[in-house]
Amino acid sequence: METPVSDIAFTPAVKTQQEREGSRQGYERMEKSGGWDHLVDSNLKAFLAERDSFYLGTASADGRPYIQHRGGPKGFLKVLDESTLAFVDFSGNRQYISMGNLSENNQAYIFLMDYPNRRRVKIWGRAEIIEDDPLLLKRLLDDDYKARPERVFVFHIEAWDTNCPQHIQPRFTHEEIAPTIEKLEQRIGKLEEELATLKSANGTQIV
Repeated sequence: METPVSDIAFTPAVKTQQEREGSRQGYERMEKSGGWDHLVDSNLKAFLAERDSFYLGTASADGRPYIQHRGGPKGFLKVLDESTLAFVDFSGNRQYISMGNLSENNQAYIFLMDYPNRRRVKIWGRAEIIEDDPLLLKRLLDDDYKARPERVFVFHIEAWDTNCPQHIQPRFTHEEIAPTIEKLEQRIGKLEEELATLKSANGTQIV
């Protein structure tokens, strides 16, 4: 039997815990029916195109984990091909922890959230840092985003999976709620005008 893609996360120790907690049988059925994917499909591509942030996980040579928030313009985590993602590394706090970790341990992890729709995507793989490819940098840059690019992170996908919406509390950015607020403000303005007209017709002073 071919090794399931999910074995990247379902190690023997994890499977032992699944057996003990009673979930192993269900995951075995999932593995037999296809399980997780390792190639970018149209759904994942569309999901990535709407994200303006994600979390990048790396670890040092001795396994000490580190997670870092990455942000940029919407869709800045781009699909290079069906098994490769890439994003521009913009100038930040200059700690370079992720870079240091990847220099000695290229295993990496990307975690993305879509709070309004209560969706999350997990991506396992290996990452490399590219510092001398101006054509790739130009391909990935958004000219309207005002930040200083320093290098490119290329992420080679080994597995990805989605999670259920359980326990995800919906949250919205200003950009996401702005159209709704604008409509409400317009409606309020119209109602105030109508109220003013009615009070004027009745000779009532507006307070």
